[in-house]
Amino acid sequence: MFRRFWNDISGNYLMLTAIAMVPIMGGLAIGVDYTELSRQRAITKSALDAAGIATARRIAEGASEADVKKYAKDFFEANLGAVQPSNTALTVILPNNNFGGGTLKLIADLTYHPYFLPAAAAMVNRVSTDPNIDVQAEAEIRLKNTLEVALVLDNSGSMDEKGKGTNDKRIVLLRTAAKELVETLSKQASQMKQIDKPVQFGIVPFSASVNIGPDKDGEDWMDTQGISPMHHENFDWSRMTEANKAQLGNRWAQKVGDVWYKRGDGWGTTKDQPLTRFSLYADMLIDSGREEVPNTKEYICTKTDKKGKCTAGYWTVPDYTYITTKYASWQGCVEARPYPYNTNDVTPSSGTPATLFVPMFSPDEAGNRWQDLNYDGTNDLTAANGDFGYSNSWWADWELGYTPTVLDRQKDARKYFRVKPYGSSSSTGPNAFCTTAPITPLTDVTVAAGKKTVTDAIDAMQPTSNTNVPEGTAWGWRVVSSNEPFTEGRDNNEKGNDKVVIVLTDGANVYGTQGGTDGAGNKSAYQAYGYAGQKFAASEPTGRLYKGTTVSKTTFNSTTFQAALDEHMRAICTNAKNSNILMMTVALDLDDTKTADKKQIAELKTCASDSRFRKGPDGQPAKLFWNATGATLSTVFKEIADELSNLRIVG
Repeated sequence: MFRRFWNDISGNYLMLTAIAMVPIMGGLAIGVDYTELSRQRAITKSALDAAGIATARRIAEGASEADVKKYAKDFFEANLGAVQPSNTALTVILPNNNFGGGTLKLIADLTYHPYFLPAAAAMVNRVSTDPNIDVQAEAEIRLKNTLEVALVLDNSGSMDEKGKGTNDKRIVLLRTAAKELVETLSKQASQMKQIDKPVQFGIVPFSASVNIGPDKDGEDWMDTQGISPMHHENFDWSRMTEANKAQLGNRWAQKVGDVWYKRGDGWGTTKDQPLTRFSLYADMLIDSGREEVPNTKEYICTKTDKKGKCTAGYWTVPDYTYITTKYASWQGCVEARPYPYNTNDVTPSSGTPATLFVPMFSPDEAGNRWQDLNYDGTNDLTAANGDFGYSNSWWADWELGYTPTVLDRQKDARKYFRVKPYGSSSSTGPNAFCTTAPITPLTDVTVAAGKKTVTDAIDAMQPTSNTNVPEGTAWGWRVVSSNEPFTEGRDNNEKGNDKVVIVLTDGANVYGTQGGTDGAGNKSAYQAYGYAGQKFAASEPTGRLYKGTTVSKTTFNSTTFQAALDEHMRAICTNAKNSNILMMTVALDLDDTKTADKKQIAELKTCASDSRFRKGPDGQPAKLFWNATGATLSTVFKEIADELSNLRIVG
């Protein structure tokens, strides 16, 4: 029948049929090619999505850019199935930031070669055209970040006060909120099975100083040779000359270059080693006990003639022999480095001695804690305590053979080699103002033992002493940094990793003032910046507290001390943010209607980074700053947890 229809030349059927065939066949071609095009596009998009997720994991694992792009291409093409890889082109756009997260973008261009469309097009247009169809697909994956957080937490004395709106002390509220934050982030991180140490926390308690841990005394980045320009600012070794070596039992000091060395056999096994603050901790002795020795006599000579013959004396029955032990050990606190190194994360190096960290050693201030040097009942030194008005006098001055000034009494290093007599009164000693527990380095909280280490450190915090926020902040930065002294963090330039410092304080910066007449010219108490009035170098106009600041170098009071610390804080925050550290700050129980509190709130807000997710009322990125009370502190830490969680969501 069809053949008869085709050969029939009568009427208009053939002409009409011929005319109708063009749209009929064109429609059929379009339908077939559209279906195939849609199928290939779906296959391409599926392969692209799979490649995006797999590539994101490779980035999180730390692969190089070249390896990531090759891996993405291989993975994409392996999943194309019926689509020919030669008909596709893949573009990989890596995250453009180096501080964690960012968006990975994959773009696939598919060139489809139609089956029927060329013929249909030719029938219609009667000309040869390029019938190929280009299709594009995209996939965007926001990387799931690893997270490193340093909690820089105020442990000053005011944290022992009750939080506003509660019956609990601020330190108790802080412990609870901080542990809740760790718990929240650790639970989320436990889902990231393919990544090592997805969330780490470090704890930096601070008050007047920061404790980095007494086990760090032998590290290369500590000043174990005494070469830092500030190492000897409170110690005068020059009076320990070879000429008077008998004063200290055949011991004297010699300076070679920038190092003071022990000379003389009286030093024993430490002969020719450097004289440093570390060596002082090791060499200072105390009669810590006594043992009774009955039935013995001892003749005490009190006068000799020119030939050395004893012409007067007395017999005595000594009741005891004395047990001598080490007086004190370094507890782990360090001084702030001289500007600008106090405000940055420069790696310590002996090639630049000022970058090394120096142990705190609170000098014995003028005054004698004991007077009888030989147990004979006769005072060999002048009045014991309070005669110079200093509160941190914990040893006996060297005043034999010359009349020392008040500053001489403080700096003459010979005194530290006297043995403190048994039963003499005690005081704070060289670890004064070292009041906090040591830093807890970055620790993986997805592991039960690691989380316990961090929460135990939070529970161990105790409030005491003054407030030095910039020093705590600087050490928070050093904890998350991959540079020495703490190297537990991922490389500073690793993509897909956020380094966060959270700073909480309940008050303004405070540096201890110096009471009394201050004959030595200290101008302040000894704390992390040493004495405000004692120069650490002859070329410096004043102490390290004012170095690098615009405050008056001739005014020494709590106001100028606070202003100097505020300037250091600003510099630290700026430098940290410029190094891609995310800064979060929390003011606790500060009243913005009070001038001092309002100023501190402004400083903390300036320090804070901008949120990457939230907008403020003005439409600009919200500041990562919270003004909390004791009653709202837990809620604030939940908001911080949400912010940190957003850094890690896969979109």
